[in-house]
Amino acid sequence: MKIMFVAAEGAPFAKTGGLGDVIGALPKSLVKNGNEVAVVLPYYDSIDAKFGDEIEDVLYFYVDVGWRRQYVGVKKIVRDQVAFYFVDNHDYFFRGHIYGDWDDGERFAFFQLAALEMMEKIEFIPDVLHVHDYHTAMIPFLVKEKYHWIKAYQGIKTVFTIHNIEFQGQFEPGMLGNLFGVGDERYADGTLRWNDALNWMKAGVLYADRVTTVSPSYAEEIQTPEFGKGLDQIMRMEAGKLSGIVNGIDTELLNPETDPYLEAHFSIDDLSGKAKNKEALQKRVGLPVRDDVPLIGIVSRLTDQKGFNLVVNELNAMLQHDLQLVVLGTGYADFENAFSWFGLHYPDKVSANITFDLELAQQIYGACDLFLMPSAFEPCGLSQMMAMRYGTLPLVHEVGGLRDTVIPYNPLEKSGTGFGFNNFSGYWLNNTLAFALDVYYNHKEDWQAIQRNAMSQDFSWDTASLVYESLYKEL
Repeated sequence: MKIMFVAAEGAPFAKTGGLGDVIGALPKSLVKNGNEVAVVLPYYDSIDAKFGDEIEDVLYFYVDVGWRRQYVGVKKIVRDQVAFYFVDNHDYFFRGHIYGDWDDGERFAFFQLAALEMMEKIEFIPDVLHVHDYHTAMIPFLVKEKYHWIKAYQGIKTVFTIHNIEFQGQFEPGMLGNLFGVGDERYADGTLRWNDALNWMKAGVLYADRVTTVSPSYAEEIQTPEFGKGLDQIMRMEAGKLSGIVNGIDTELLNPETDPYLEAHFSIDDLSGKAKNKEALQKRVGLPVRDDVPLIGIVSRLTDQKGFNLVVNELNAMLQHDLQLVVLGTGYADFENAFSWFGLHYPDKVSANITFDLELAQQIYGACDLFLMPSAFEPCGLSQMMAMRYGTLPLVHEVGGLRDTVIPYNPLEKSGTGFGFNNFSGYWLNNTLAFALDVYYNHKEDWQAIQRNAMSQDFSWDTASLVYESLYKEL
């Protein structure tokens, strides 16, 4: 098949979160199965600074963004047999950041129009056009309503993936004529209208041939008022074409047997290196070196979504246990300050690292016994999969992708890959922690069995990509 991805970010070129990881990894896996894959991204100044010397100019043309005639430069690089095309326009994309400008609507309207008009010019007409999140959600609509007269485009099937339903792209309706150059009929008849605004995500859900999200549980959750962020009615209406596919992780990069950031390598058959990593991490972050104490890791954005209101509220009680906690992340000032305060007042128990450091993150995954991830909602989540790969057992709120990837320990069957609580409250967080610590201290053999279960899970993209491939073939 010929498959084209269009997205606002993609690793290693530009990445702010999980979307960037997916666009970096999924195309690579699809190519291994004999598919021809192209990815279209905006050409940001950060990409120019880092990769400009390797990227070649292909062609340029002009696109009408409403009444504006805008320059489109097309650049290209091939990596891992995936052709990455970049849409270049300095006015729109040389901003020092990816999102958050007052004219994001115009920037991504231009990007979508440019990506569609580029396909003929680079002679890549895909069988499947796979778009991601609100920044590219108008593409299925444009294929069917604006560019339907182009014969080559008439056979294209579209897939729209929701990575986070919170960000929907809500704009004033005049944008349809002013930027996209189409009439307002579909707004007037209610198709594109939601809460008296033009809603790009609604357009993507209604017009795409298939809609996916990043875990089966999240696909169910976004059909409820609690998680649907106002679009739950539309998600229920379109449930027949909605499915959830769990993201993968890069298992070549995230490998305890080869990870260059670890003090000692280890494997599912020989976990002895994990103790050396624990000692090295305790030294690095200034905690007492003890092999008999459970070390709990947090690598996260410190926000409400990630459940840190629960953690901060319960931390006093949690620290009554004999344990150590190492925190790495930035986020809301309240949470940053709270963890810093506990680090200051409990220096033997808490190390607060309010920063982002890739090397330290890998060392936390490799060295800790438990990994704390009590998210309020979590479309997929990657950290819990990374932790399990390193035999670090996740303690999670059973929601979204966390519910789909972490099997709570069952003491009767000696099964499971971590620990979970399904009532989002400090009481249940603390209760589950106490249960996990009991297993750690008093049931060592069970603990090691859970570690091996966790490490034997297959979260590779090569497996995850097969589900996408069968979806494409269905189309």
